[in-house]
Amino acid sequence: MHEITQNEAKTKVILVGLDTGEYDADVSMEELGELADTAGCEVLAAVLQSRPAPEAATCIGTGKLEEIKEQVRILEADMLIFDTELTGMQMRNISDATDCKVIDRTMLILDIFAGRARTAEGKVQVALAQYQYRLSRLTGMGNALSRLGGGIGTRGPGETRLETDRRHIRSRIDQLKQELKDMEKHRKFLSRRRKKDGILTAAIVGYTNAGKSTLFNMLTQAGVLAEDKLFATLDVTARALELPDGRHVLLSDTVGLIRRLPHHLVEAFRSTLEETAQADVILHVLDASEPDIEERMQITQKLLGELGCAEIPQIHVLNKADLVDMPRKNDSDTVWISAKHGDGIDALLQAIVRHLPQTAVRMKLCIPYHEGSLLQTLREEGKVFSEEFTPEGTLVDLMVDVRRQKAARAFLAE
Repeated sequence: MHEITQNEAKTKVILVGLDTGEYDADVSMEELGELADTAGCEVLAAVLQSRPAPEAATCIGTGKLEEIKEQVRILEADMLIFDTELTGMQMRNISDATDCKVIDRTMLILDIFAGRARTAEGKVQVALAQYQYRLSRLTGMGNALSRLGGGIGTRGPGETRLETDRRHIRSRIDQLKQELKDMEKHRKFLSRRRKKDGILTAAIVGYTNAGKSTLFNMLTQAGVLAEDKLFATLDVTARALELPDGRHVLLSDTVGLIRRLPHHLVEAFRSTLEETAQADVILHVLDASEPDIEERMQITQKLLGELGCAEIPQIHVLNKADLVDMPRKNDSDTVWISAKHGDGIDALLQAIVRHLPQTAVRMKLCIPYHEGSLLQTLREEGKVFSEEFTPEGTLVDLMVDVRRQKAARAFLAE
């Protein structure tokens, strides 16, 4: 993401929300503040209006709009960020009335995604979401687009082209969709090959900022960016992890989820999140210190259900246990940990072992020397705990893949 230097002024913003009773507007505004902070903004004020429905022309009422115009002048704000998704016409009208740049929650999230995507697929997915969102709002935006200029809310597609060349945008959308389709084909091919080769997979999922990347780094020493920011991870990263029983699992870290994730983004990132649907076990990471942990759990479970992951074994990983002062008890599907300090990691690894399909078992064998090729195959496919040469043959303690267990049983050590 574009980093803010000490000499570079932060964009000064006023947050604006509309409470129609459809969702918890206070919590959503708080999250919008976190998003603004992640994007490198300085939040000067937050305004929330209660109305039964949005005003068609300006989203908020005219009286409240005048109030905000005055705040923009007094506080010298650079931008208004609306928690509600705006139409092109609303954006133009608000911008004209306040003489200020205007973006909405979706544009802010898209901007963060544009700055943080690292892989080719992540960048294509963000660009597609941006083009689709802007195309649907070209009508009626008028001066609001030119007033945006550069900066937050504008990373990605160029404004002039968006405003003047619809045909180009549609053509670009088709091109990006095709690129994504090709990437998806390649990923599905790799996934099928992993299944065929018997490679076990686990996926870390959960609400944004729950500590998924910190846990991923703790388990794999991968060095993935782990910050106290929303959407620190946007691309799927996979690393091999050795389990206590000697087996290896391919662990992947995925994008975090938030309330009211714009449907453009759900669609754009669906292909990446579908990696989760191929997993043998899901690690659902939750921030145990969050007061609304139940709601965050439901948001994640809903999306997992939409992705067809309901039947995949799931471990609830209650992270940040060091910040919670309450009795903590693990059970078969729940493990308390502190990814930051490494507490509970051994219990989590044991839980992963229990939830994975039984693909290998630990066996003690005495393999005659003339069966050297079998021993070599077993060594290559499983972890060897100990090996000793005896007059009768090689005495070996190792993990035996399910495909070799019948052959291996003939040489079980007494």
